[in-house]
Amino acid sequence: MAEIKIEKKKPIWPWIVAVLIIGALIYYIFVNDQATTENNVEIENTTSAQ
Repeated sequence: MAEIKIEKKKPIWPWIVAVLIIGALIYYIFVNDQATTENNVEIENTTSAQ
C-alpha cells in the first residue's frame, strides 16, 4: 500500500489577532490625531502691554 501524507491545517487565529491589533492601532492613531487637531485652538492675546 502507498502512504498518504496528511498535513494539518495551519491555524488562522494568529492572523486574525494580528489584523485586529493592527486595525486597533490604526484606529487609535487616527482618532487620537483628529482629537488633538480639533482641540488645538489659537487664543489671541487681547491685553495691551504698555
